[in-house]
Amino acid sequence: MKKLLLLAIVLTGINKIAQAQAPTGDVNTVVDAEKNFNKLVERKGIKGGFLTVADPGGIIFKPNVVNITEFYNSIDKQAGTLSTKPNFARISVNGDLGFTAGPYIYQNGNDDSDKVFGDYVSVWRADNDGKFKLLINLGIQHPEAEQEAPIDFKNSDLKQRVALSKDPFGGKKIIMATDNLFNHSLTLSTLAAYKEFLSGEGRYYFPGFEPVVGQDKIMKFIDNEAISITATTTDAGRSTSNDLAYTYGKARIKKGDIVSDYNYVRIWEIDATHKWNILLEVFSSVENE
Repeated sequence: MKKLLLLAIVLTGINKIAQAQAPTGDVNTVVDAEKNFNKLVERKGIKGGFLTVADPGGIIFKPNVVNITEFYNSIDKQAGTLSTKPNFARISVNGDLGFTAGPYIYQNGNDDSDKVFGDYVSVWRADNDGKFKLLINLGIQHPEAEQEAPIDFKNSDLKQRVALSKDPFGGKKIIMATDNLFNHSLTLSTLAAYKEFLSGEGRYYFPGFEPVVGQDKIMKFIDNEAISITATTTDAGRSTSNDLAYTYGKARIKKGDIVSDYNYVRIWEIDATHKWNILLEVFSSVENE
């Protein structure tokens, strides 16, 4: 009887461990959050849509970092219509952090000539009830795309999750240090830095151009456009499962002979060797905010 009781306790413990390790993040939930936001904007307008989904700590760039709720409460109304269509998304293993990206169309008038095309990036964070709230939003403008990009929605790999840190601030310290290291590497060699830190399936969002996909194509783009970057990290955050993270900050980019200021956001994912790689990077021009 004692052996059976001991076995039951052991099996219960194993089951709890298995449940704790089981992935809970479904990428469709963060995609649905973006789609629901799109519907809210259509129904309530841009201001109403943002106010409904904003995380209490959510930010946008106008052109400097500003709290979403504070900004939209300070304006009467934002004219025009906005529609987004996610085509790239990831979610953390624990399901508390995710992002979507894809094309947007902004129109301030009834004429098609008033349409503005581009791509957006949104970072979403789950609240205490598990509902996604908008944490970061920014975008780039470029000519209308000739064809739609393929859909790329994936859940994170459970094998790449890192054990929770006993230090609640440890996760942020690590990703801040990683972002700072990348920024330092950029001052030494732009191409070498991207070769070391960029994911093989990374995406690069630069104003005036459609998103560039894949490490080789991104490095070729940077080389062809004669891009050099100096950047400073502002803040960062990481999922509790330690497999997905974000950083943002300011950058000064020299493109040929032209030097301009930008805001940047980077999405980081951890690989099987526990190395952090840039999955997505977006630069939003300060002048155009």
